[in-house]
Amino acid sequence: MLKKNSKKIPKKKNITNPNQIQKCPTGIIGFDEITEGGLPKNRTTLISGGSGSGKTLFGIDFLINGAINFKEPGIFMSFEESEEELYKDVASLNLDLKKLVSQKKILLEYVVLDRRDIQDSGEFNLEGIFVRLEHAINSIGAKRVVLDSIESLFAGVTDDGILRLEVKRLFRWLKEKEVTAIVTGEQGKNTYTRHGLEEYISDCIILLDNRVREQISTRRIRVVKYRGSNHGTNEYPFVIDKDGLSVIPITSAGLDQPGTNKRVSTGVPTLNKMFQGGGYTRGSTILISGTAGTGKTSIAAAFAIAACKRGERCLFLSYEESAGQLIQNMSSIGFYFEPFIKKGLLKIVSVRPSYFGLEMHLLDLYKTLENFNPKSVVIDPLTSLIGQGNQLEIQSMLTRMIDALKSKGITGFFTSLVSSAAQNDTSGEIGVSSLIDTWIVVRELEEGIGKKRIRGLYIVKSRGMGHSSDVHQMLMSDDGINLVPMDTDTTASLDQKKKVGKSKSES
Repeated sequence: MLKKNSKKIPKKKNITNPNQIQKCPTGIIGFDEITEGGLPKNRTTLISGGSGSGKTLFGIDFLINGAINFKEPGIFMSFEESEEELYKDVASLNLDLKKLVSQKKILLEYVVLDRRDIQDSGEFNLEGIFVRLEHAINSIGAKRVVLDSIESLFAGVTDDGILRLEVKRLFRWLKEKEVTAIVTGEQGKNTYTRHGLEEYISDCIILLDNRVREQISTRRIRVVKYRGSNHGTNEYPFVIDKDGLSVIPITSAGLDQPGTNKRVSTGVPTLNKMFQGGGYTRGSTILISGTAGTGKTSIAAAFAIAACKRGERCLFLSYEESAGQLIQNMSSIGFYFEPFIKKGLLKIVSVRPSYFGLEMHLLDLYKTLENFNPKSVVIDPLTSLIGQGNQLEIQSMLTRMIDALKSKGITGFFTSLVSSAAQNDTSGEIGVSSLIDTWIVVRELEEGIGKKRIRGLYIVKSRGMGHSSDVHQMLMSDDGINLVPMDTDTTASLDQKKKVGKSKSES
């Protein structure tokens, strides 16, 4: 996993145009991208959301990144949790809050408010809070402030007039102190806070949401308002893991890569011959689809072994088999993973797709790519992710996954399981055919109808490269995989003959 201290976050260049708003980078992965630089500098941002949506952690992450990466000390003033409770909240994360507090880079202030005094006297003002907050800011030279939460601060105020004046006064005071402030608030009915006032005077509003659909939890973030700045207006999925918050927006990074005519071996000599140039294009995406038992994983294993033999690192994500099962099964056809695993060239990651949501799978891939730095990635099978969200969510995740690989020049190899009841053999592209450069189909055939079941392979498409359009028989033995021309008496089974044609998405 990435350590918080190891994040390489580029500093935002000073903006010289006086008409443009200055930004304060949060250091939260992906968030600064959708806000084009971070939060409004020396202004107040409202973080709104329900219970458990991540508001407090957003504030803590903002302060920790500021202290570590941007040398900006911060104040966390809590009206709900004590210092020890805050330490426990982040104990399971790689966020060393206690160390930063001991170094006086972050100051925690726990303010206990007596509601009875406010309600009995009927008077309320923020003088005491201002005095305490000013002393804290001056003591460490704070540039960032988080107030958690505004509902707790104003819970005892029943007079709307006083409430409005004090909220405005608080926001104005923070602005005068030239600190970048975050104020958290619980989402009300049709409002972004229970009081419904803060949203009108905030310079920026960030909405966090944690929803559960079909037993799958997904966190979303949306920039509702941002005065004086462009920003992404869509909902973006985000995750909370041991490194804090990470937002994963769709990017066009994969579209910026230059073309190449370099080739990488398929791992099967006879399959190389089917491609003009002798293999797949380096940095491209390959999809192999077919029904169960047609040899998809075996062809993927051949590709992984070939990459390791070139001295390149390969990441193998297995969603159906454990690493031990995969190693054992592939050894039966002469593909031995263990020597390359010991050399550090091959990394097998096995996990059930249902163990966590799509965004966490994608985030783990990003982090593994950064830590392991592979030249090739195999995902077997891609279709295992289908049950973890609706069609739009799946296509969004796959788009970002492929973009992540292409942006790094990584050759991606995906397998796709086709149902035996599918209407055609090319039904395994699961809505991302436009992002796939090479598409191979493996299918069941019969040699002398009803006598012997065999495997057939053909190439559906391969961008920018001449390739064979013939169907070849695929033979697997102790020596690996071999492709041979088809015999004249070999044909598709009766069921297979009904499945000939283009998939709906390609028509």
